[in-house]
Amino acid sequence: MSLGDLLRFSARGLSGHGLRTALSLLGVTIGVAAVVILTALGEGARRYVIDQFASLGTNILIVVPGKTETSGTVGAGGVPNDLTLEDSVAIERSVAAAHRVAPMSMGTEQVTYGERRRQVAIIGTTHQYKDARQLEMQKGSFLPEEEVFRGSAVVVLGPKLARELFIGEEPIGQVVRVGGWRMRVIGVLAKQGVKMGMDFDDLAMVPVSTGMRMFNRHSLFRILIQAGSHADVDIVKESIRQVLVERHEEEDITVITQDSVLSTFTAILRVLTLVVGAIAAISLTVAGIGIMNVMLVSVSERTREVGLLKALGVGRRQILSVFLTEAAFISSLGGLLGLGLGWAAVKVLVGLYPVFPASPPAWAVWAALIVSLAVGVTFGLLPARRASRLDPVHALAGR
Repeated sequence: MSLGDLLRFSARGLSGHGLRTALSLLGVTIGVAAVVILTALGEGARRYVIDQFASLGTNILIVVPGKTETSGTVGAGGVPNDLTLEDSVAIERSVAAAHRVAPMSMGTEQVTYGERRRQVAIIGTTHQYKDARQLEMQKGSFLPEEEVFRGSAVVVLGPKLARELFIGEEPIGQVVRVGGWRMRVIGVLAKQGVKMGMDFDDLAMVPVSTGMRMFNRHSLFRILIQAGSHADVDIVKESIRQVLVERHEEEDITVITQDSVLSTFTAILRVLTLVVGAIAAISLTVAGIGIMNVMLVSVSERTREVGLLKALGVGRRQILSVFLTEAAFISSLGGLLGLGLGWAAVKVLVGLYPVFPASPPAWAVWAALIVSLAVGVTFGLLPARRASRLDPVHALAGR
């Protein structure tokens, strides 16, 4: 029996039981599509986290008040000492490899212009924050280069906030109220979008000491530091720790680096991607059982046909090949259809949510196709062996 005869014989066998074949195809298709979609979601989550941390800037370190034991995460540690503006100044003066140092205060307040008002996040920081976070200006200027304790009555607005407060008006030079403070608008940020959970299009930025007085606080929210190069990150981290331990007389701060947080999240998300992919692969096993059932029924219905082939001299291996080919055809075609369906679903998802970079990893695509083929052949082996072992006399008699 030639390869062409083998394929034609298998195709006729499958087409003769169209509904059962279609249902088996559907099972494999859904299984492969599930693997592709779920691993794409996992990979998309990993890429999204990477992009978010990249949006922080390059070579960034963040000093957080309170000591935690786990590197790269912020936990519930005690805060015996405040993180102060003096600490920020000490870091800037003592740590030579610290390229930029930007203290930060945070709060929420109402910004008012005329009869229009918005409740938004208020970030208090310095001029160095702009370059450290790679922010761009739409118009005007960023916070002035002034002594950190001074705190001018000026404000920089996010583009959405500026647009909704100053409908059809030029915001630069206007005076707004931030809480009970009269402040002059000196700049409007370019569109930034959401970065690390904060909408930079809908906030206001003021000098850090102004922000601390505004919210009656003595402690900073964070200190953002940018190292001069990636090679300096570990040096800067240790230098910051030494400076603040000396000032506070104990180690009561945590220095977070992008690499440490990113490696933690990446490891977690990779495991989750593998887990959801494995869960989806279970459906391929179910589809394989469906293929086995179809092939067993096919063998029982084609007993006389198998008997005739054996009577004509077709060997056991060739009979085995016929039924294995049928099983492999179902699983491989279902795998390709599932791959196409999965890719289409991922494209629709990315079209609806373009900020989420979902894309199935190459290993998941190849694994899904290989597993689907292996499942078909494995579960088709029992029916194929049963067909190959039929006695030709009994088979021709229909027994």
